[in-house]
Amino acid sequence: MFSNKIYRHFFSELSKHFFIVLFALSAIVWAVQSVNFLDLIVEDGHSVALYLGYSFLNVIKIVTKFIPLSFLISIIITIEKFDGDNELMALWTAGLNKMKIINFFFKVSILVTILQLILSSLINPTVLNFSRSLIKSSNINFVSGTIKTNQFNDTVEGLTIFVEEKNKNGIFKNIFIKDDSKIFKSLDNEKNTSNLTIFAKRAKLLETEDSILILENGTIHSENKDGEIKAIDFQKTRLGLSGMKTKSITQAKVQETKSMILLECAFGSSNRSKILNCPSERKVEVLAEINRRFGMPLYIPFVALLCSFLLINREENKFGNLFKYIYGGLSFMTLVIAEILVRYSGSSYSYALIYYLIPIILMPILYLEILRKFSFENYKR
Repeated sequence: MFSNKIYRHFFSELSKHFFIVLFALSAIVWAVQSVNFLDLIVEDGHSVALYLGYSFLNVIKIVTKFIPLSFLISIIITIEKFDGDNELMALWTAGLNKMKIINFFFKVSILVTILQLILSSLINPTVLNFSRSLIKSSNINFVSGTIKTNQFNDTVEGLTIFVEEKNKNGIFKNIFIKDDSKIFKSLDNEKNTSNLTIFAKRAKLLETEDSILILENGTIHSENKDGEIKAIDFQKTRLGLSGMKTKSITQAKVQETKSMILLECAFGSSNRSKILNCPSERKVEVLAEINRRFGMPLYIPFVALLCSFLLINREENKFGNLFKYIYGGLSFMTLVIAEILVRYSGSSYSYALIYYLIPIILMPILYLEILRKFSFENYKR
């Protein structure tokens, strides 16, 4: 009964610190990324609703990435809090075996490992793939701010807009539009027209739901497949800009691809060219992503065991505090090394081997060393 209360107390404190640290780190990174995602509105002309949805869906990616580090920090904070309040000393004096606490931390780390594995291999790719599909199915919402002066605006694939000047009232002067995708084919009656080029001295964008561009005093140049060019002068015409597809990346990235597809891409014997995101030149990236999803969770119980050395009492060794900093630093450096190795694991089998061997081989060795040290310590007591 006494031990159960202690474990519940440890678990409560560890969980509290874990979620606080995870929330803090994720919130900071999400805020920074959300600023970068503003390009979806400013550069690509998407709606605010799409921006908010895409930003929030990317939270799961950030959370997944910070789980190992958050768990490491939460263990250190929890142990140091109990040690600072002399609760650990009271527990050891009462005869509690340190190995029971270490085994408790290890069991919790297994639960976090399973959580990380589920998030990284199943939930995260599915959510990210869905967020990419939002962009793919979204239409551009043209506003005056998305059209910049003295530069070629190519937000829409196949459509290029150049504006020489724009005044405070939103009036464009000397506008050039090149249509290579027959977006404005209704302006020309020729069925075999290959592209259109439009010049206008004056234009204004009506920022309504339909996003209509009114052109005045201009010329439409059309070129057919035979190379013949025809020019049509106009005093005033209207172009509908709603319903256009963005030029943003719509194909799912490797990080947004389901794990089974990546495994089939990397190790399947079938025709890889038919698999989405599986061209031969991306195999390195695919292997690195697989290693990240299935290898990084293994480091969570490993750093939990390293942090167990923080349970060394100050009275047991005059260098006790120094050793605590060393083991805390080693735990952090282990995650840094893992991050470096996984980035190169797709291009080098040596890096991939080291990446997996560090937790698999060193974890039982580390556990035996902990068992030797703390079992002997309890025996002396």
